[in-house]
Amino acid sequence: MTKAFPKHSSKLPYSYYLNRDVIFLAKDLLGKLLYTQIDGKITSGIIVETEAYFGVQDKASHAYGGRRTNRTEIMYGNGGVSYVYLCYGIHHLFNIVSSIEGEPHAVLIRAIEPFEGKEFMEERRNMTASKAAISAGPGSMAKALGIDAAFNKKDLNGDEIWIEDHGIRYSEKEIAAVPRVGVAYAQEDALLPWRFFIKGNKYVSKPNKL
Repeated sequence: MTKAFPKHSSKLPYSYYLNRDVIFLAKDLLGKLLYTQIDGKITSGIIVETEAYFGVQDKASHAYGGRRTNRTEIMYGNGGVSYVYLCYGIHHLFNIVSSIEGEPHAVLIRAIEPFEGKEFMEERRNMTASKAAISAGPGSMAKALGIDAAFNKKDLNGDEIWIEDHGIRYSEKEIAAVPRVGVAYAQEDALLPWRFFIKGNKYVSKPNKL
C-alpha cells in the first residue's frame, strides 16, 4: 500500500544529486516521484526499484576502469542529469547521474508505481495501469513515461524530466537489498547487493523474491 502524500512536494535540488554515496542515493530515491512532460502530457510514478552503479571501481558500470566514450562521457560530469542508453537495441534505460565531476556514479531506475497521467501510460504501453507489467522493469518503465533517446543528457531540474519529494519514506525493513540484474559479466561485483526495491510492491520487476 502506497503511503499517504503530504500536501507539499518539490523538485529535488541539484545538491541532492551531488551526494557522493551512490548506494545511499539508490535507496533514498525509493518513494520519490519521477516525472516527465511530453507535449503537455505529464506522467509520473513512485520509484519502487533502483540499482546503484559505483563508477570506475564497479565492474558492472559502463565507466569501469575509467572507460570514457561518447556515450558514457555524460557520467563524468556533475550529478543531476539523465543518462539514457539503448539496451539490446530495443529498450531505453533511464539512469540518474550522481556525485561530483570526475566520479561517474549512476542510479538505474528499474520500476515505478504509476501515479499521475495513467491514461497516457496506458496508451504508450497498450495495457491498463493496474497491470504490473506496465512499468515493471527499466524498459517498461521508460516506455510508460515516454522516455527515449531524446531524454539523454537532460537537466533533472528542468521541465521535461524531474524528480519530486512527496515525503514518502520507507524503513530499512521495507527495503530489499539484493544483487543486480543481468550483470553476470561483472564477476564478483555481480554479487554486490546494490539492487533495492520495496518489498511487496507489485510493480517491482522479476525476480522480486528475497
